[in-house]
Amino acid sequence: MPSRIESVTAELRHMVLAGELAPGQRVVELELASRLGVSRTPLRLAFGQLEREGLFERLPTRGFRVRRVTLEEVAQAIDVRGVLEGLAARTAAESGMTEVALQMLRDCVAEGRAVLKAASGQSALDAPRWVEMHVRFHAALVQAAANPVLTATLEQVTRTPLAAPGAIALGGVRPALELAFLQRAQADHEDIVQALQAREGARAEALLREHARRSRENKRVLIRDGVELPQGGAAVNAAERATAALGKRQRRRS
Repeated sequence: MPSRIESVTAELRHMVLAGELAPGQRVVELELASRLGVSRTPLRLAFGQLEREGLFERLPTRGFRVRRVTLEEVAQAIDVRGVLEGLAARTAAESGMTEVALQMLRDCVAEGRAVLKAASGQSALDAPRWVEMHVRFHAALVQAAANPVLTATLEQVTRTPLAAPGAIALGGVRPALELAFLQRAQADHEDIVQALQAREGARAEALLREHARRSRENKRVLIRDGVELPQGGAAVNAAERATAALGKRQRRRS
């Protein structure tokens, strides 16, 4: 079950994406606390989370306002991310990946299978574990390209709200649909690893671009149907944990 803070964050996120909180609008604590039936403490923590996600921006004086961002901007950023990650995959495949880098990706694939197998049975989908794995997969692939300029450009692009690999639309409202989306993403991951192992650069690039395109369209479907995007803590904390874990694994295997 999501915590109260995560629930408030999800409600506010949906209000932004649905246009109930207009771009540029100042968010008033007392008004929203009354509207959502919560105290100011979880609300303030939710404001901070949405600032980190890029949906809120801090005012020079005090408080927050809704950042001016549209779903189309998010979609465009995801498309650019797909192009850049595709280039990373092609570079890594054609240069030849180290066994350490390939094993990191294989580990992600194995973990993805385990999460989906559990979700296909009696257990609920372990969304935070899936998000963390997905972030780790993409981070390992980009690092394998060994291109600092590409990495820096990707970091800039993924500052757009909801455009990063960790921003996966897992709200738990339509579990069957979400599970189907993740099963397809898992198939993508397996195909990508196969292409990298075979040093098929063009195929790896095409697979990454299609993978990003599907992510973009999945978000459109879930937002259109009123499904919440991922609880902020799951996406942001997973990204932080994945980056730290990736560094530890590389140090152990080097």
